[in-house]
Amino acid sequence: MKMNGVGHLKMRLAQYGAAWVTAFLITGAAILIGLLFADLIVATDWVLMVMIAATVLALGIGVVVSLLSRQALGIKLLVVLGGLILLLPLMWAPVAAAVAIAFFADRSIEYSSVYAAFQIGVSELLFPLEAWVLSGAIFGSVWAFFQGVATVVGFISALSNIWPLLRRVLGSEPGAAAA
Repeated sequence: MKMNGVGHLKMRLAQYGAAWVTAFLITGAAILIGLLFADLIVATDWVLMVMIAATVLALGIGVVVSLLSRQALGIKLLVVLGGLILLLPLMWAPVAAAVAIAFFADRSIEYSSVYAAFQIGVSELLFPLEAWVLSGAIFGSVWAFFQGVATVVGFISALSNIWPLLRRVLGSEPGAAAA
């Protein structure tokens, strides 16, 4: 059964939300079970490594299924774009569970090597991206583009509003008076 594009996007977003909650809950439960066999940091390292990979795999499977569906190309591109945008928040779900458990256990999660590697990887990705976007080059270009679009739209709007006044001031066309 082929669903419409908006329905497909809503379904994918609902699946994303379910994947986030599932990753959070399974990670939390796995760490708590791991505490029966190892220290919190060791259990966290074991579980986070598997759960971060599993959540990325789940998102990837959802995107691939959408790409193989009979949806329009635009819907497929939106699913891929959404997957890229939502990848980091989805990867944060297992980490958030580990942070919550460490908080309630009154332990520092920073001793987890997987947590530290995740934080370092995110910072290595986000800091250059932030510097690039906020450096002024991209922002200035985007701002100039929006100013150009606003100028064109404003000119067309002003012209359409004053056109009747200009026609009255300039008088009727010579061919229109003879008819």
